[in-house]
Amino acid sequence: MREAARRAERELQREVDRVNRANKKAVDDYNRKAAEHNRREADRVNRENKKAVDDYNRRVAQHNRAADRHNQKVVDEINRRLATAPATRTVTYQPVERELVERVHGAIDFDDGREYDVFLSYARIDGEDTAKALATALEARGVNVWFDTVAIQPGKSQSLQMDAGLRKARAGIAVLTAAYVAGRFWTQRELGALLNKPTLIPVLHGVTFDDVKEYSGILPDLAGFTTDQDDIDTIADKIAPAVARHASP
Repeated sequence: MREAARRAERELQREVDRVNRANKKAVDDYNRKAAEHNRREADRVNRENKKAVDDYNRRVAQHNRAADRHNQKVVDEINRRLATAPATRTVTYQPVERELVERVHGAIDFDDGREYDVFLSYARIDGEDTAKALATALEARGVNVWFDTVAIQPGKSQSLQMDAGLRKARAGIAVLTAAYVAGRFWTQRELGALLNKPTLIPVLHGVTFDDVKEYSGILPDLAGFTTDQDDIDTIADKIAPAVARHASP
């Protein structure tokens, strides 16, 4: 009887052990599968996160490259303007020059809606280089210049375009040279339109005031600027305040 009880107890213990082993195996299998699933899921999430981060970083890098290109263009443009802008310097006027500039500035109606600040008249045969240099220097100082080599359109009447340029400009600059003083056709035409205006600014090149005085009283007050006395940049510095809206000589 006792032997049967011991056998039954041993049998029960073996069954308990078997069930425990089975349960442990089931738990181990579940944990192994769960760990594998978690690893796979973590790898998937990490891959997705890495892709999202890589995509974001790529977009940021593209944006930064575009911003760098834009900023470089802005810097290059600023440097270009600084390189071409005239250096700030002190300009000293002669008394007659100051009177001329103040008279011209006071005579200009800056609200008349005209397109150009000045009309530049010159004789091509001996004044073109000086006129081009003066036009460039004035434009660099913010003066809008009507200059025939830029403004004249091929295929249209040159005389009509020049007449229109004279009407569109608030003031006039005459680059007086030997050929100009000699009275070539175009310069006579332009000067005739400019002479009666108080906004005429003479610039002498290669001629003197005495030379000009002999030319039909072209400059009754003998006021103007001369390249014998000043270089083109200085003359532009002196003229710009006369034709600029907010400036004083």
